[in-house]
Amino acid sequence: MADRRNRGESGSTGEHDRQGVFRRGGTPGRADEFEKLYRSRESEQKAVGGTRRLPAADEVPPVRPKRPKRRTHHAGREYDGTGAKRQAREKRQKRTRNTLVTVLVVVLIILVVPPAALYLWADSRLARVEALLDYEGRPDRQPGTTFMIVGSDSRDGLDDDQIQELATGRAEGRRTDTIMVLYIPDDGEPTIVSVPRDSYVPMAIPGYADNKINTAFADAVCGTDEGGEEVCGGPAPLVESFERASGVRIDHYAEIGMGGFVDIVDAVGGVELCPEEPMADPKAGLDIEAGCQTMDGGTALGYVRTRATPRADLDRIARQREFFSALVAEASAPSTMFNPFQALPLVTAGTDTFMVDEGDHLRHLATMLLAMRGGTQTTAVPVGSTPSIDQVGSVVLWDEVRSEEMFSAMREGEPIPESAFED
Repeated sequence: MADRRNRGESGSTGEHDRQGVFRRGGTPGRADEFEKLYRSRESEQKAVGGTRRLPAADEVPPVRPKRPKRRTHHAGREYDGTGAKRQAREKRQKRTRNTLVTVLVVVLIILVVPPAALYLWADSRLARVEALLDYEGRPDRQPGTTFMIVGSDSRDGLDDDQIQELATGRAEGRRTDTIMVLYIPDDGEPTIVSVPRDSYVPMAIPGYADNKINTAFADAVCGTDEGGEEVCGGPAPLVESFERASGVRIDHYAEIGMGGFVDIVDAVGGVELCPEEPMADPKAGLDIEAGCQTMDGGTALGYVRTRATPRADLDRIARQREFFSALVAEASAPSTMFNPFQALPLVTAGTDTFMVDEGDHLRHLATMLLAMRGGTQTTAVPVGSTPSIDQVGSVVLWDEVRSEEMFSAMREGEPIPESAFED
């Protein structure tokens, strides 16, 4: 609002006439500071539509070729109308997801589940049987530790496809193809002693005289004891027959069937065995070349079962010892024990298929495994002869002197002398 006291008088920045028109002061003909701020530049004062001069050719900047635009998204998907690519992509995503879930579960089991709970869970999975029974005349407790390890030919757990694939046949009941005694002396290296299944020994089944030791395990062989109760072949009569014949007390019992045998071998990724000659036996489902090779569960089963060699059962005993040592070495290797993807399947397969005595637990199996982890020696009960006996067939008679030398050392908890070793 104009100051009425100065109306009609010129100010430093302008003046007012009587009608209130504002006029800028300054020098006439020259732009004042206000005009300088808002006056167009000379380049902007050119007349619109004036003549435009084209630049000379050498003044034209070179035209740069346009670069293709970089793709910021994935290439377009192609569809063939069947959805095969989509299904393959979903399968890959599912496998990745399942792998991540498995890893997470394993980590949680290792970090969250208390070791005691894991041990109790695994121990509860072991099947148990009364194998170590007291009887009149049983040997007293002895120094050292003994495990009887039995390989049963039971087909339990095998379906029709597996029976055909493994060439096991469909025999009912169960018998034993493998009998071994792991002996751990108080001082010295453990020794695996193979017991020929045709060993001619006194039977612990009522009504049966001397016979092959594997007869004592056959559940189809039965007799009646003095109390009128039926007694059939099985783990307890087998252990008793061996104890009576050798005088060596058995402290622990472990049995595994064919199906469990295959599962355990596959759980450790196979075992390396080294046959000296090519072997082919359709009855055992075996056809392999000579030389060291990694065998899966099915092939290893045929390897330890076949009798299609010159010494038949005696050769099979040697292969069983070879296999058992290789399996223990693989199962106890750090690459297996500290790899949860192998250790957990091994524990699951082992505890699901092993049968032990009522008084045995997982810690005893662990002791057995660790005892054989080092330089375990392997041998067999010394053989004297292999005659044929009426109504029994071909049998194995133990060498009386050398076998007693072996069993005497075992009864005393001492290392078995080399003179008693059998090739």
